[in-house]
Amino acid sequence: MDPKEYDLPHDFLHWEGDAAEDHSGPFFYRLTDDGIETTFRIQPHHCNSGQTVHGGVLMMFADYSLCVAAIAGTNESCLTLSCNNEFVDKAVAGERILGRCELIRRTGSLAFVRVQLMVEQRIILTSSGVIKRIQLAKATSD
Repeated sequence: MDPKEYDLPHDFLHWEGDAAEDHSGPFFYRLTDDGIETTFRIQPHHCNSGQTVHGGVLMMFADYSLCVAAIAGTNESCLTLSCNNEFVDKAVAGERILGRCELIRRTGSLAFVRVQLMVEQRIILTSSGVIKRIQLAKATSD
């Protein structure tokens, strides 16, 4: 998926392999000098009957952001053990949500992370989570 198709900056990348996120988003990420940023453009199908982005979509994007922050730059997979969300403000179709991710601590098998989802300088949702890091099996040669 090309971020330009969603009017997003060209340096964002698409995380391959998660059909649910592609169907619900699609969501994108990039590595920065300050860490990880995630983004997506709100489309009308992301909105609830009040014409604001659905809370379930925001929570899914927050979970995506926490996981990307937990494993970015590694050859790992992950699963969410906990995800705590606080809704702060609304967002509407056409707006771009930016996730500013922070890795708090990484242990041998866990990552403690948080993210602020923002539209411009306005915080929409804050989230924190504990992510189980899963080492992918290395290919062996016979």
